[in-house]
Amino acid sequence: MKKKILKLLKILFVALLTLAVAAYLVIAMTSMTTPDPEEVCVDVTLNIEANPKSNFISKSDITSMLVKRKLYPKGKKMAEINTRLIETYLKQNKFIESVDCYKSASNKFCITIKQRTPSVYVVPTNNSGFFVDRNGEIIPNTIYKTNLVIATGDIDKTYAVKELLPFANFIQDNDFWNNQIEQIHVTRNAENKRVIELVPRVGNHIVHMGSASNYEKKLKRLKTFYDKAIGTVGWNKYETINIQYDNQIICTKHKN
Repeated sequence: MKKKILKLLKILFVALLTLAVAAYLVIAMTSMTTPDPEEVCVDVTLNIEANPKSNFISKSDITSMLVKRKLYPKGKKMAEINTRLIETYLKQNKFIESVDCYKSASNKFCITIKQRTPSVYVVPTNNSGFFVDRNGEIIPNTIYKTNLVIATGDIDKTYAVKELLPFANFIQDNDFWNNQIEQIHVTRNAENKRVIELVPRVGNHIVHMGSASNYEKKLKRLKTFYDKAIGTVGWNKYETINIQYDNQIICTKHKN
């Protein structure tokens, strides 16, 4: 009986010792990663995630925003820096998709920013241009230079997001079409419905696509035509290539 009691006490002692060590480690790690609230922020570490398709904002832009709003952390007590407030304020910028802020144990304030990825630049007739990102967010016109596909013509924001965006995302994700299609032009047909014309980078022709529906099948037919016919007759033989009808392609030649 005594042996059993001693064994149980030994097990209990080991368990308590293990819990004490674990608690000490937690406290030690917390103290190492938590800044002293009375200390002053010595620096701001700002990271804008690399995105070859997006270069809307710079580190100086973010710094200027925070300074203007009197939210720039450097020189302030760590306890006075409102992480949530800074994140919320920066997220109001239309070019920013997400913001992550935290205070380091070395009394630095760290900011990581992810920019929106534009998919198409829209220039409506008689209206200001704007970007649409891959998630359907409208990004206002800027001096940002882009090599994205440009959509022009009879376009409003609703049509741009619901009809053009899936098509533009498809183009951007396909190496061939991203290099071949330079412009999407939207007009109205005889029934007053929106139809699409494609302006290629290579070839002196216009592609009549019809509506934005079934764009994958239409471009698949056009790619087959390019592969089989253009290699024989050349890129500049046709003035128009019509791919809007199922299972057929209708071409018109240049008059000269």
